[in-house]
This record gives sequence, C-alpha cells and structure tokens, in this order.
Amino acid sequence: LFAIFAFATCGGYSGGLRLSVDCANKTESDLNIDIAFAYPFRLHQVNFDVPTCEGKHREKLSLIGDFSSSAEFFVTIAVFAFLYSLAATVVYIFFQNKYRENNRGPLIDFIVTVVFSFLWLVSSSAWAKGLSDVKIATDPDEVLLLMSACKHQSNKCLPVHSPVMSSLNTSVVFGYLNFILWAGNIWFVFKETGWHSSGQRHPPDTMEKQSSSYNQGGYNQDSYGPAGGYNQQGSYGQVGEYGQSQSYAQSGPTSFTNQI
Repeated sequence: LFAIFAFATCGGYSGGLRLSVDCANKTESDLNIDIAFAYPFRLHQVNFDVPTCEGKHREKLSLIGDFSSSAEFFVTIAVFAFLYSLAATVVYIFFQNKYRENNRGPLIDFIVTVVFSFLWLVSSSAWAKGLSDVKIATDPDEVLLLMSACKHQSNKCLPVHSPVMSSLNTSVVFGYLNFILWAGNIWFVFKETGWHSSGQRHPPDTMEKQSSSYNQGGYNQDSYGPAGGYNQQGSYGQVGEYGQSQSYAQSGPTSFTNQI
C-alpha cells in the first residue's frame, strides 16, 4: 500500500501555471498564458508561446531542465517494490513450506529486503532533490524572467497562479516512509534465516558444556548421598580422627556400647 501511494502520487501528477503579460499596447497583451507539465518532468520539452509586445509577433519558449531520471527512478523502485511485496505475500500464505525449504527462501527474502531498503533511501533522496529543482523551474517568477517582453518596464508581467505540488510532496514523504518500513522489516526477515537460528543455538550449547564440566567434577558425585562419604566404608575411618567409622555404619547398639 505504501508503494502504491508512492508511485501513484508521483507518476500520476499533472499540473500547470498561469502567467499574464500586459503590454503597453493592450492589443498585444496576453493575460492567460497557461503552461502545463506532468510526469516524468522533461520540462525542456514543455513549449509555450508568449507575446513580445512588439507587434503581433510571439516568441516560443520552453521551461528549463530535465528531471525525468530521478522521477522515473523513484517510480520504478515503487512499482518493483509493490510487485515483490505482492509476490512475497502469496509465498508467505500459500507456499510456506517451500519458503522454508533449505533456508533458501528466507535468505533470498533477507537480501532483497536489504537491497530495497537501500534503493528506497537513494531514490527518495534523489527525487526529493529533483522535486526541489522542479519547483524552481516551474516557479512563475522564474519563468517570467525567460520572456523578453518582461525585460521592459513598460510591460507588466505577473504570475496568475502557481502549480500545486502537494501530491509531489506527498510522494517524497511516502518514499521515506517506505524506507523506514523496509529497513524495519530487515530484522523480522533476519529472524527467519538460519543465521539467526544458529546464533540462538550457541548459548544453550555453552551452558551444556558448563553443566557437564560441573557434573564431571566433585559436586554431583553423591558426596552426601547414601553411597557417599557418611555411609561408605572408610570414608572417615581413613582420617583416624573419630575412630573406626565402620562401627557406626555397620554395628548395632551392642557393639556401640562395647566400644564405649
């Protein structure tokens, strides 16, 4: 949806501006000079006729600049992002097993997501610069400077209305929103890859090694259990500090009395 809004607001744009040239000789004036332009903003191909205020002769002018490269690049990335998102949605829903087979699907998805994130950033920045140049090239005050009639103070050249650029501004906003969306999605796609799974399996292996090292030591050898030091023959008898410990473990009350 974000990709649709991005290429629709840019690729579907058409606008225009209107100028007026009021000559000293009113019969030569033209108060409604309409200049229309649209995507892909090859402004140097936009021609218009204006009066020269020197008889009925009119001069043919054109706007300045060609900004089609940045605009077309932006729209192309938006269209391909939309198509890939549509294809990925179909795969996620109907071909989940194939997607996870041999971990190839998540890896491809991860790489494509990173590439699209980078392309969204580049294309949005390029189009933002291109839009700034389009605004300058279509500014009525700048266009009036191209007319020879406006160089004479006896003639009055005025802008009637400027082009509306709100949809183009929206396209730039959606471009950067798409970058944020795709860049944020990198983490979620990365979690589907084997790289993330291998990273998650490493800490449990380490804990198992540590627990096995404790088990091989003296902490879990039933030191205090029934077969441990208190009940095993000679565990304290070898020390010789309390007498024969076998008597406590094996002899009855009588032998204990005799020893006393």
